[in-house]
Amino acid sequence: MAIDFLYPEYEVARNQSRCIVCRVCERQCANEVHAYDAELNCLKSDDSKCVNCHRCVSLCPTRALKIVKSDHTFKHNANWPQYAIEEIYRQAGSGGVLLASMGNPKDYPNYWDKMLLNASQVTNPSIDPLREPMETRVCLGPKNHRIERDSQGRLINNMPRNLVLSTPIMFSAMSFGSLSYNAHASMARAASELGIFYNTGEGGLHEDFYQYGANTIVQVASGRFGVHRDYLAAGAAIEIKMGQGAKPGIGGHLPGTKNVGDVSRTRMVPEGSDAISPAPHHDIYSIEDLRQLVYSLKEASNNTKPVIVKIAAVNNVAAIASGIARSGADIISLDGFRGGTGAAPTRIRDNVGIPIELALAAVDQRLRDEGIRDNVSILAAGSIHSSADVIKAIALGADAVYIATAALMAMGCHLCRTCQLGRCNWGIATQVPELSKRLNPDIASKRLVNLITAWTHEIKEMMGGMGINSIEALRGNRLMLRGVGLNEKELSILGIMHAGE
Repeated sequence: MAIDFLYPEYEVARNQSRCIVCRVCERQCANEVHAYDAELNCLKSDDSKCVNCHRCVSLCPTRALKIVKSDHTFKHNANWPQYAIEEIYRQAGSGGVLLASMGNPKDYPNYWDKMLLNASQVTNPSIDPLREPMETRVCLGPKNHRIERDSQGRLINNMPRNLVLSTPIMFSAMSFGSLSYNAHASMARAASELGIFYNTGEGGLHEDFYQYGANTIVQVASGRFGVHRDYLAAGAAIEIKMGQGAKPGIGGHLPGTKNVGDVSRTRMVPEGSDAISPAPHHDIYSIEDLRQLVYSLKEASNNTKPVIVKIAAVNNVAAIASGIARSGADIISLDGFRGGTGAAPTRIRDNVGIPIELALAAVDQRLRDEGIRDNVSILAAGSIHSSADVIKAIALGADAVYIATAALMAMGCHLCRTCQLGRCNWGIATQVPELSKRLNPDIASKRLVNLITAWTHEIKEMMGGMGINSIEALRGNRLMLRGVGLNEKELSILGIMHAGE
């Protein structure tokens, strides 16, 4: 029907005077946008299939291509923007739930960009990180409250098992299945080289990656995919996934088209069937139930591994975190509503949850007020864009951060936001062999190492400018932050003053 027609969002602009009809674009596009017309000896484009992934643009040898935003529009209506009209047409035609991937694209406030860092001047000298020691190492886990000595006066090592990071950045949970084998290999290699950790996500751990166990966090989600004794023993820490920032209160779903081969075997789910994680853990309906799982996992790993509990940032997150801190968990992971996803209902992704900045500040303050802040470490996640965001997160109370979308972009993701289709042209979010091989783990892991190395240098420079020489001295030091353009309530929740005060 004509009523179902929606003009393509993007158009392929081809400069015919530059095009040499090499057909690279045709061979490289997994969405079949480009097609060769033998009669006219030229290439044509089906704009309706273009997802703006830039693969053809990047590989065109003569720079004959570019993708432009379509200027086709509906009659202007401030109350009914074009995206709202198009979404209604799609659902009226299909009767289905709208799905989307990656993070929330709406223009909600980004509080990282509304906070500025303080700097030292005369009375509190800055530190030169090139000539003076700067400690970026972080230990994640509970901190001891007392020093113990033996009868000879020697210190007794009574430290609980902590995760030791060379820098306060880790690769967040992205499952094998949602991501390709090569993407997981890249993160595992990079984490091992950097001395940090990567998270398996809820898809289990491929047997090839057990060798990276010392730098791996294994996740236990509601579906228990790939969870067995060897899996729990393989990682350096165990994470219980209670929620995710992009879809709070919603379970996971890997389409059957991605659940193939090694993915199926690793997840222990029949090949070709959808792997669906229920929204709740069916053995957890209270903090007491969570406590039982925490201690069960500790016993399963002979009490040698810290346990992380991951929750989405929601309105009562501070009270929830307080309960988790008392459940025996060693680390709390907070995932804000701008966090990425392989697939989520669009309405959930764009309208449920709260920003990580507000959740982080609220949780840190609640745990301090209750005198239990040192019982757990806090991880912050959900759209960390740069090293400056890392610094600001730590000053707000985080011990370290998780990054995911930034890591994918370092590997080559162009944020076309169609991960759920499984046809990633860059070989990252796909299980199609011809596409997966496009991601070279040697190159991708090096780019990840480069990114974290660059951010670590910048972190040292910023800390030096503040007159701070260790991450520990920065943690929760909100005097180092000032707000710009924030109202009194926002400043109060963040626990910072306005610039100029």
